[in-house]
Amino acid sequence: MASTSVDFDLLTELTETSAVPGYEDRIRDLVVEELEESVDRVRTDAMGNVVGTLEGDSDYSVAVAAHMDEVGFMVKHVAGEDHEFGFVELEPLGGWDPRVLKAQRVTIHTDDEDVPGVIGSPPPHTLDEEEREKTPTVSDAVVDVGLPADEATERISPGDLVTMDQTTERVGETITGKALDDRVCLFAMLEAARRLEEPDVTIHFCATVQEEVGLRGARALGVDVDPDLAVALDVTVANDVPGFDDGEHVTRLGEGTAIKLKDGSVITSPKVHRRLQSVADDEGIDSQLEILPAGGTDTAGFQNVAGAKPVGAISIPTRYLHTVTETAHVDDVAATIDLLEAFLETETGEHDYTL
Repeated sequence: MASTSVDFDLLTELTETSAVPGYEDRIRDLVVEELEESVDRVRTDAMGNVVGTLEGDSDYSVAVAAHMDEVGFMVKHVAGEDHEFGFVELEPLGGWDPRVLKAQRVTIHTDDEDVPGVIGSPPPHTLDEEEREKTPTVSDAVVDVGLPADEATERISPGDLVTMDQTTERVGETITGKALDDRVCLFAMLEAARRLEEPDVTIHFCATVQEEVGLRGARALGVDVDPDLAVALDVTVANDVPGFDDGEHVTRLGEGTAIKLKDGSVITSPKVHRRLQSVADDEGIDSQLEILPAGGTDTAGFQNVAGAKPVGAISIPTRYLHTVTETAHVDDVAATIDLLEAFLETETGEHDYTL
């Protein structure tokens, strides 16, 4: 199989479009537009999940899932007295390491407009020793919008959404930016859907919501779609950087797509991950095995919500997860698309995944 080239323009549009858990509207519109060109029908549900269905020759169905949401914030309060500047206090949506929030630009998405802001950091030489050694918390992240308090209060309201402000760039052999988790896998799913034409089985391409706050969209689709087999796509940890021992790397950039054996939410079905490995070997697709000690993925959302189901997962190795510099290797992205396409193309509904 010829290796897939990466459509950097589409990937950039997907990663730079903002969509926090529960408010995936902007990215959903883009996904629907892309899927409509590749599948037989597209629908959305009451939570905002998108399902693009490509009809096969049999009733056997496979769900492929990648989540649309990114970690972000909701405005909790706009603080400031008259004749002072306003500052925006935040409620996190998804898991944040507070150490990465200081000195970042953000965008506040109001009903009328997008308002820029910064999460500042006091100069270190103005802090005493206790302040310098203090462990930061997410609640320490306050947005400076550069506006008088009365104007900030007029333009910004509790419930407005906040995302990190970052562009997507090529850096050497890698792609870096915000929200590669999980837009790079959403991209892979869309590309595989575009390439498949007449599958033997029915395939539901599922763009899920609210993964970052508990796999909520996938759990709903596990019931509503009720597939015979589910394969989820997500990024995974690549700690192949200075400061980590080999056993802590989980995956390495440039060594291929990752076939998941386990994470903190799921142990994938052995017969599924073995077939994924077999397909990769047969097609000459670079791959590696993933054993992730913590963290969950949509894979678990499909495993047992409507009775026991075989599940597998394909991951894209990514450095610096849940930061604005998430980084993936272009060859691993291409390998993920190739493996997903080959796996779905050879799925007949007759493979025995039971134990």
